[in-house]
Amino acid sequence: MGGSLYQRIEKECEEHISTALRSLVGQSPDLVVFLSLVEKCWQDLCDQMLMIRSIALYLDRTYVKQTPNVRSLWDMGLQLFRKHLSMAPEVEHKTVTGLLRMIEGERLGEAVDRTLLNHLLKMFTALGIYSESFEKPFLECTSEFYAAEGMKYMQQSDVPDYLKHVEMRLHEEHERCVLYLDALTRKPLIATAEKQLLERHIPAILDKGFVMLMDGRRLEDLQRMYSLFSRVNALESLRQAISSYIRRTGQVIVMDEEKDKDMVPSLLEFKASLDSIWEESFSKNEAFGNTIKDSFEHLINLRQNRPAELIAKFLDEKLRAGNKGTSEEELEGTLDKALVLFRFIQGKDVFEAFYKKDLAKRLLLGKSASIDAEKSMITKLKTECGSQFTNKLEGMFKDIELSKEINESFKQSSQARTKLPSGIEMSVHVLTTGYWPTYPPMGVRLPHELNVYQDIFKEFYLSKYSGRRLMWQNSLGHCVLKADFPKGKKELAVSLFQTVVLMLFNDAQKLSFQDIKDSTGIEDKELRRTLQSLACGKVRVLQKLPKGRDVEDNDSFIFNDGFTAPLYRIKVNAIQMKETVEENTSTTERVFQDRQYQVDAAIVRIMKTRKVLSHTLLITELFQQLKFPIKPADLKKRIESLIDREYLERDKNNPQIYNYLA
Repeated sequence: MGGSLYQRIEKECEEHISTALRSLVGQSPDLVVFLSLVEKCWQDLCDQMLMIRSIALYLDRTYVKQTPNVRSLWDMGLQLFRKHLSMAPEVEHKTVTGLLRMIEGERLGEAVDRTLLNHLLKMFTALGIYSESFEKPFLECTSEFYAAEGMKYMQQSDVPDYLKHVEMRLHEEHERCVLYLDALTRKPLIATAEKQLLERHIPAILDKGFVMLMDGRRLEDLQRMYSLFSRVNALESLRQAISSYIRRTGQVIVMDEEKDKDMVPSLLEFKASLDSIWEESFSKNEAFGNTIKDSFEHLINLRQNRPAELIAKFLDEKLRAGNKGTSEEELEGTLDKALVLFRFIQGKDVFEAFYKKDLAKRLLLGKSASIDAEKSMITKLKTECGSQFTNKLEGMFKDIELSKEINESFKQSSQARTKLPSGIEMSVHVLTTGYWPTYPPMGVRLPHELNVYQDIFKEFYLSKYSGRRLMWQNSLGHCVLKADFPKGKKELAVSLFQTVVLMLFNDAQKLSFQDIKDSTGIEDKELRRTLQSLACGKVRVLQKLPKGRDVEDNDSFIFNDGFTAPLYRIKVNAIQMKETVEENTSTTERVFQDRQYQVDAAIVRIMKTRKVLSHTLLITELFQQLKFPIKPADLKKRIESLIDREYLERDKNNPQIYNYLA
């Protein structure tokens, strides 16, 4: 009974479905109208099968469940629809074509009936033919569509607009999956769009727009690029582009000798820009952060030693008095930024040499903007490089502090109270030779009053610290002179050499160059600079006869009776205290000399421990121990030097082996 009823229902349904689908053949050439007819046919079937199932509910729940290999009435209806749809290939093909045309039209900006799309695609899913009949041709059409669009837009658009377009397209495809496509289509659909719009064009996108985005700090566009590239595993290409950009841009900053003055501010600005891009656009990606550091280290060491020297000079400028309008917080921030550059320097000993030389000038001439800032910077360097690096710098501060105590003690001493000439105040810095830069001894014949002062101080100091030796560094001395000019009294802030020259004019109105040289004992080159600063600079306390910029042997000098100036205290720029090319060269040469000593000591230390070692292993160990960059050829020279001095010898059987000689 149940089987007979089931078969009759199946027969009736098949005839009805077959007729309904055949009736669609040759229907409207308008695809949208045709799709509406297919949807109606499908909807009618669903409604009819629900009604049949309700009427034959008992049959569906008893006979069907108890009989193997018999479908439920609903599944039977679906199977019959699928069967006769496949027997009407024109209907199926036209339906798929219509769906694809509608979706393409929507991609081109046309308004489409999304409900119709949704219903028909659900029909394909319910029939179990979605993947084979629709999804496969849909993904092929999508690939062709975006391949063509990608080529067209890459040629017509700039990179920011293209990336926005890609972002919009990917969002639209995601929306289609939500609105009418099967959920399982999302992954292959997005992958297809990404491949055609992004993956194929990665090199072109980078070549066409990356430098422009970086130069313009287009944070939002760079963030979009990073986000999109991460979707197609192209971050490695982006990372390499960053590295190339930093090296190329940085090379211009570092290698342009004419713009050395701006190198450090430019590097600071460049680094700050890179950091903000890394944080805001590249999601603080660790690999990108390491690339920025590595590339920056490469570029800052393109010119050996010069960046290290200029960073020291930059800090000198910031720590020197006269930086008006800079708060302590701003100064501290600047020091921290400069320290970031310092970290990248390989030749930190070069930085130390120039920093120490400039610090000495600031301390000895009282030119520090803030002692707290000075000490803060040394603490930062100590944290960065260890106490050995800042040993001498800290020693310089100790000398300055101790000198204050010594001067105070001297003023209270019996020698000072009973023997000092009146009208002169003198302060002495007692410097420990090992802490301070090396200063060449410069002779000068001091006025009697200053000689007396020096002798009395020396007597006091040696009575307090017996066994020590004092050596006066005349080139570092500076004075404040009171001067009576016909047009008013002034105070002149001058160097010791300028002081000695000016005091000669207390007893003479006119002196020749040779007279001054004989009286002062100042070395020729230094005397010319001194006279130039007094008679040819902005503050002309003396007049040169004849006039001119250079000091010649036959020149004479007279006291400038007509001297006038708006300020009471006037600084006479001491040319010899300005940095000269020779001074820079001398500092660099001392660094190289120190490096040679360090290399020699390291070689001896290693060989003393190992006794016998091959050339390759010795070089490898030296690279590990030395804290500054050095070429293998230079190491070889130091090894040869130690062989000549009989610290090492080559093995008689193998010249690539060294033996230590005790």
